[in-house]
Amino acid sequence: MITPYGHLTYCSNIHPGEKWEDHFRSLRETLPFIREQLAPGKPFGLGLRVANEASIELSKPEVLNEFKTWLAGHGIYVFVINGFPYGGFHNTRVKDDVHTPDWTTQDRLEYTKRLFNILTELLPADMHGGVSTPPLSYRLWWDSEAEKQEATEKATDHILELLDELVRIEKETGKFLHLDIEPEPDGILDNTEDFVTWYANLLLPKGTIYLVEKYGIYGEAAQALILKHIQLCYDICHAAVGFEKPEDILDSLNEYGIQVGRIQVSSALKVNYNTEKEIKRKAIETFDEPVYLHQVVARHDDGHFTHYPDLKEALTDWDETHEEWRVHFHVPLFVNTYGVLDSTQGDIVQTLALQKENPFSAYLEVETYTWGVLPEDMQKPIGESIVRELEWVKKVLNYE
Repeated sequence: MITPYGHLTYCSNIHPGEKWEDHFRSLRETLPFIREQLAPGKPFGLGLRVANEASIELSKPEVLNEFKTWLAGHGIYVFVINGFPYGGFHNTRVKDDVHTPDWTTQDRLEYTKRLFNILTELLPADMHGGVSTPPLSYRLWWDSEAEKQEATEKATDHILELLDELVRIEKETGKFLHLDIEPEPDGILDNTEDFVTWYANLLLPKGTIYLVEKYGIYGEAAQALILKHIQLCYDICHAAVGFEKPEDILDSLNEYGIQVGRIQVSSALKVNYNTEKEIKRKAIETFDEPVYLHQVVARHDDGHFTHYPDLKEALTDWDETHEEWRVHFHVPLFVNTYGVLDSTQGDIVQTLALQKENPFSAYLEVETYTWGVLPEDMQKPIGESIVRELEWVKKVLNYE
């Protein structure tokens, strides 16, 4: 929906369906209700998740035209696509496979190209559009710094190939599209500092040479083209897990003129071990589940940080020096506490306050997909749950 602070939507990765027919069925069952509750009689935007298998089917003209007709008939528009998870995201073990295939592979490049070509067809004429994507690769797959650097170089080369596609699309259709790279704990681009360092020290220099050789575009013009089409997906949950401060993130981006393609409005779990240590440790144990990665960043009482690839490792290593944990677990936004545990809801409030004061992205996308953590008396059908999340964001924005 359209607000004074950007287009507000949610990500359809909450709906099952790796095949397009299954995902489309879920959208048909839920989206009209959501739109009627939040924007009756008005256009309603959707953050579309399209798995690889679904992208192949949706690329067929007759299938895409059917979807376009359905969207138009219900007053719904698509302006961002979630291209992070390539394969299964429901009813299967995801864990580090969420990064598979990574940007070192041709498969990731071709999948992302398909998503951009789909978005070109769906995007309203007066809007720009973005596809989110993983942070190059999963750093724990690479045994040495040399191997990780080689993977980073190869991934960057593929992203520059994608840049070609985005330049071509804009030249042929007038549609401005951007890749929104999403830092995540234990990605090669783990946090904003990693992202900015990679962007400034590798992407811009390498991309400038690439554009000179390919198009004869030099200097500032080449850098401007890269800055236009390669942007940041600012996931508030991921940033909070890394103990990043919203003001610091924006300052580091502004130093190089890097743009934010979208803000993913999401919340992580927070465990303050200053009191009831054993009770809280037992409480967080219940969140150790086998489907998704739940990376943990622990702050110790002397101020240093320890990073754990999953909750199980953090639980095994826990001791009295652990002062606070941030856990990658996309919990519902509207709840600030889960029994003795807390959420990073405050980071959302701070980030949206900065967005209200001086908007730094045109798009806000709620990404919640772990509704099972709510107490039974707070559980609602999926449509009502999504409405509740978006209503909470509207309230924080003071937009009714």
